[in-house]
Amino acid sequence: MKESEVNKESSNINIETESSETTIIDTHADSKNGQDKCPNCGATDIVPSKNTGKLRCRFCRTEFEPVKAVDMIADLKNLTGDVISSGAHDIDENASDIITLKCDSCGAEVVVDTSSSKQARCHWCRNTLSINHQVPNGSVPDVVLPFSINKENARLEIEKFVGKRKFFANSQFKREFTTENIMGVYFPYMLIDVNAHASFVGEGEHQIRKYYRGNGEHQKAYYDAEVYHIERDFDIIIKGLSIESSKDRLDITSNDKTNNIINAIMPFDIENCIKFNANYLKGYTSEKRDTNIDDLRIIVNNQSQDIARFAANDTLKAYDRGVCWSKEQFDIRGQQWKAAYLPVWLYSYLEVKGNKKLLHYVAVNARTKETMGSVPIHMPKLLLVSGIVELVGFVLMWFVDFDYSWVFLLAGFVYFFIMYARYRNSGARHTYELETTKEISNLNKKDVYVETKKGLSNSTMNGANNKRVNGSKTYGKNFGNSVLNNFTENNIVASFIKDNIEKKDNQTK
Repeated sequence: MKESEVNKESSNINIETESSETTIIDTHADSKNGQDKCPNCGATDIVPSKNTGKLRCRFCRTEFEPVKAVDMIADLKNLTGDVISSGAHDIDENASDIITLKCDSCGAEVVVDTSSSKQARCHWCRNTLSINHQVPNGSVPDVVLPFSINKENARLEIEKFVGKRKFFANSQFKREFTTENIMGVYFPYMLIDVNAHASFVGEGEHQIRKYYRGNGEHQKAYYDAEVYHIERDFDIIIKGLSIESSKDRLDITSNDKTNNIINAIMPFDIENCIKFNANYLKGYTSEKRDTNIDDLRIIVNNQSQDIARFAANDTLKAYDRGVCWSKEQFDIRGQQWKAAYLPVWLYSYLEVKGNKKLLHYVAVNARTKETMGSVPIHMPKLLLVSGIVELVGFVLMWFVDFDYSWVFLLAGFVYFFIMYARYRNSGARHTYELETTKEISNLNKKDVYVETKKGLSNSTMNGANNKRVNGSKTYGKNFGNSVLNNFTENNIVASFIKDNIEKKDNQTK
């Protein structure tokens, strides 16, 4: 039995793997390298159809269905140990990128460099030869998800995204921006299914009353709440958790690349993945996997527990002030690993400031059109406009009849953070804890009244952690990201104004 303990904040978190059994499934048992021929005419010049996602023969125009992916463990409730596809197996560090194929048509030998291509033409008969069988260098995945958004539509999405952010954009960027050079890229991912058991123990608070004490500027909100001892225990199936399997793309807090932008355009419709065929890569670039399962296991385990924690939240809606888990147990019964190529349209721009360089990305999910990006900011202009907003706020503070008029002094700072977040999107990420497919069963609930607390000054429970995320490297990295997330996601200012409107209404009554 393998066991790893992760201590996070004040909670006692334990993640266990119940079985060390490993099963390897050969997903390319019937595949062979060489010529992929049109079933109608036998030609080897085959390309993916931009409209249907099928393969199309350039010679006779026949379109044919892609081969479905090999089934692994279908009933995930029976998943135990590690079930690993042949494409997700550990990379052999000694494996060469250079593969020699023998042409079936003329017998010539053709060399393919799998680090940059999965296909080559025979220099004698011009037939296309493909690498389809897995090689131990991580260059051939199990499945591929074809492009369904064409380049023109991707260009429009990127232009729309950048067009809404040109006011504060760097002037050199605005001069040089063009979508003619966007690239279609297949990025490597691991797709993981998880069979686990989760149990949580803690306390939750339910608000029963809100009232005010004091007069005028000294008036303050107070809350009464019921406290409950809570236990949640359930089985959980997680389907298709998607993790980047490139070391470079995994670093979503990189200081020189906005990798989090690419992470943020997930999820993909991975249920439509098909068996890998190198013909789907024609016209696109690709990166090969350079990580093994052991490199990704901690990330997968932490994200899986986050998914379970948020699944439990669906049973905690009565606790509007939050829940504080004091003990979390996550027992992994089995994990199923599969390697995939997923499609992205990518625009990049290198911003240079003295000795510092930052590679900005604008990415489009080539299946869903989900778009996210980072646009270089003209900081002097943003600071100037933020200063003007701050000046206006200062004037309003003196002329607007408002008990908390000093809040106008925050106007410039709030404006700066909101605009910075809108252009840079440094906190953007894939919200896997909400968007990953999951299913819970055998749910056991325990809710026991403990006490009633009166006169609480906080609107939420102290120590509430049921919405904590451990598996994302973006959140909690630095103060700047934390502030941006609070302003853009929790909407602190709106909540403050709402509380004060309620307070005014209460005074009127």
